[in-house]
Amino acid sequence: MRMCSRAMASKTPVGFIGLGNMGNPMAKNLIKHGYPVIAYDVFPEACKEFQDLGAQVTDSPADVAERADRIITMLPSSPNAIEVYTGANGILKKVKKGSLLIDSSTIDPSVSKELAKAVEKMGAVFMDAPVSGGVGAARAGNLTFMVGGMEQEFDAAKELLICMGSNVVYCGEVGTGQAAKICNNMLLAISMIGTAETMNLGIRLGLDPKLLAKILNMSSGRCWSSDTYNPVPGVMEGVPSANNYQGGFGTTLMAKDLGLAQISATNTKTPVPLGSQAHQIYRMMCAKGYALKDFSAVFQFLREEESL
Repeated sequence: MRMCSRAMASKTPVGFIGLGNMGNPMAKNLIKHGYPVIAYDVFPEACKEFQDLGAQVTDSPADVAERADRIITMLPSSPNAIEVYTGANGILKKVKKGSLLIDSSTIDPSVSKELAKAVEKMGAVFMDAPVSGGVGAARAGNLTFMVGGMEQEFDAAKELLICMGSNVVYCGEVGTGQAAKICNNMLLAISMIGTAETMNLGIRLGLDPKLLAKILNMSSGRCWSSDTYNPVPGVMEGVPSANNYQGGFGTTLMAKDLGLAQISATNTKTPVPLGSQAHQIYRMMCAKGYALKDFSAVFQFLREEESL
């Protein structure tokens, strides 16, 4: 992973704030591409690994902003993003004019717009760039980034994002990246529940789950949840259902994203009956001990919830 000094010298530092399940592999891919990284996480132990990789570790988001004029944030929720950008030790305390701030968190589109206004007042540029693909794609550098912001800044953002993803798509003004992400995740939640229900019914009708999955995947019911991320243990290798639903995309995060979809649906007076039902199912799962399991554990939940 060591870069030649010439490659390192040719690239200016990039700040990275939020080194959790997604941020950790994303920041590592920037380092692999020769970018010196200036890192911060609210949990100091998350930074230890990056010190070993040669990254500079700082004490606050403000310190990152002081040392880097391109910063990527990857945070769990809207309140975390607001704190990191506008808090007492936030980015905006020491942001330099002309800095490019890219937020890859999944948050409420209206929060992205508010942050963009605050950043603009400081003479810097804000773009929202949430991701699709999960931890596996983050490790492999195969994420899809959905980017909202000023179009003339897109190329500058893409230069960094392409180091961490295979698809970088411009969606429109600030907030449209978030909009695309929460629409995608609402569909993913609905299709995962549908796949889990279907597999459960087929198994109870006496079908072998591998055979049923094979038939679905050559038929009109095929979807990502059935052919790439099947929720039934033993059907596929290398997915969370093969590992007691460990890793992947947590149920609590899916419930959060569905909550964002509900807020957006209310704000736009959009009927989303299946999205609402999916939100309730994932909230029930969180209440019944599935919060930290992958969202495909809805199969296990349905097996146990005879009353549903």
